[in-house]
Amino acid sequence: MPARTQGRPRRWPRSLAITLVALAALTLGWTWWSGDNPRADRHLRGLISQQLHAWFPTAMAPDDGWHGLYRRDPQAPPQAPPVLLIHGLDEPGDIWDDLAPALTQAGFAVWEFRYPNDQGIDRSTAYLAQHWLELPADQPLVLIGHSMGGLVAREFVSRWRHPVATSPLVAGAPVGGVILAGTPNQGSEWARLRIWLELRDHLASQRPGPLDPLAGLRDGLGEAKIDLLPGSDFLKELNARPWPATVPLFIIAARLVGPPGERLADLKAAAVAAGVGELAQELEDLDAQLGEGLGDGLVSLESARLTALEPLVVNASHRGMIRRLFAGNPEPPAIAPILTTLRQWQAPEPTAK
Repeated sequence: MPARTQGRPRRWPRSLAITLVALAALTLGWTWWSGDNPRADRHLRGLISQQLHAWFPTAMAPDDGWHGLYRRDPQAPPQAPPVLLIHGLDEPGDIWDDLAPALTQAGFAVWEFRYPNDQGIDRSTAYLAQHWLELPADQPLVLIGHSMGGLVAREFVSRWRHPVATSPLVAGAPVGGVILAGTPNQGSEWARLRIWLELRDHLASQRPGPLDPLAGLRDGLGEAKIDLLPGSDFLKELNARPWPATVPLFIIAARLVGPPGERLADLKAAAVAAGVGELAQELEDLDAQLGEGLGDGLVSLESARLTALEPLVVNASHRGMIRRLFAGNPEPPAIAPILTTLRQWQAPEPTAK
């Protein structure tokens, strides 16, 4: 009997090791399969999400006190032109902490839309449509989307509120313009690393209250990651859909600035001084290619583009274009052009002579 008692604890490490190995093998197998079958993976995740909502309708409901529409400036006058901010993938909640006060100070009424951002982008857009009638409808409303939030804005305008050649699917305020900041209009390979963004989302989340074990499932099962991949079915359909001519569109992209670019500039200057003009040109082309491909670190400049619409490029990182890293940093470089664009859209059209 004593010998059996002493042997029992040894089974736990072995069982735990077997369980961990099995989970690792299952994860690797799923990752390998999903990489080769993104369409089937997307469909399967959507089915699982629908089943979870059917089984646990209350626990899985997105209106949990965090998601939905929120005013950032309750004291704004009723006549203030409204702006709606739409965040991106796995955003912990502080991305608007610099832009929202700047908009308020400039005289705009600022709303924020929070949505379960790991679910399919089409589902997030439908969630926005459910809340659209809660917004003031007496004047046009401008949408500002950061990162994936820009895709939500484009999907909402082109499919729901102002579809071309078909009737709107939702009434309410007309959209007076859309500003895209760091939006991967052509997709981003970085979406494959969604698990690390998910960890940042929950570790740095500003959501009040105790830790919610269902928060990860309520946010979605990673369908957005597949929608964001270059060449996804979602992006193909979105980019093929016509954009309404009545809704102006403005794109801001960012390009990282750092030591590699400075070193290339020094090398180009040295090549010119040495009379080797061809080398200087090759270095300049290399610098441009690096900047194009790297973009803001998550979205390349090529991905930010849309047909016949070039983005305004600022020097910043993906989040740094609209959010300070530290309180003492200068104002993010995308804020000024956003305010300028809003003022231009608010100005009355000049009378034709």
